[in-house]
Amino acid sequence: MKELSLHILDILENAVEAGASRIEIRIEESPREDDMVIVIRDNGRGMEPERVGRTLDPFYSTRKTRHIGLGLPLFSEAARRCEGALWVDSEPGKGTTVKATFRRSHIDRAPLGDIATAMLAVLLSEHPVDLDYVHRIERKEFRFDTSEIRKELGEIPLTHPKVREWFHRFLREGEKGLTQE
Repeated sequence: MKELSLHILDILENAVEAGASRIEIRIEESPREDDMVIVIRDNGRGMEPERVGRTLDPFYSTRKTRHIGLGLPLFSEAARRCEGALWVDSEPGKGTTVKATFRRSHIDRAPLGDIATAMLAVLLSEHPVDLDYVHRIERKEFRFDTSEIRKELGEIPLTHPKVREWFHRFLREGEKGLTQE
């Protein structure tokens, strides 16, 4: 995949399919330490240990719509190619955590990409889910939690066109603010 946001979107979709109602996304970047860490944690069904061990096998999938599961193996390969790694931790009834590390300056590290659109794709799906998103670059931080936004909106749905437009603008501006001096 050409952007890390597409890997993140794949994991978010997996979490929604696993019944998650809340997903945490943490992106920590340190130009000084030359690393990037992406952690995605959900409160979905979770997995048995033997299933966790097979998540990086591209020929293993629990989905009925296809017989291979390339999402996590491709994400793992993207991390490994950049002197990083990927871990999956899960517990039945408690959820799943995926953690990927990268050497930030590595020539093969894909750009983060359009994280706003990836999150909106999940937020605007037919399955209600809250996203708690934090992106840090050194001391700068952008934070976005849909549970707080839902409280403010009251009866107005997240799918309302004006809310959707605001989300997209807010997310893009927040991400842009992290990289501006």
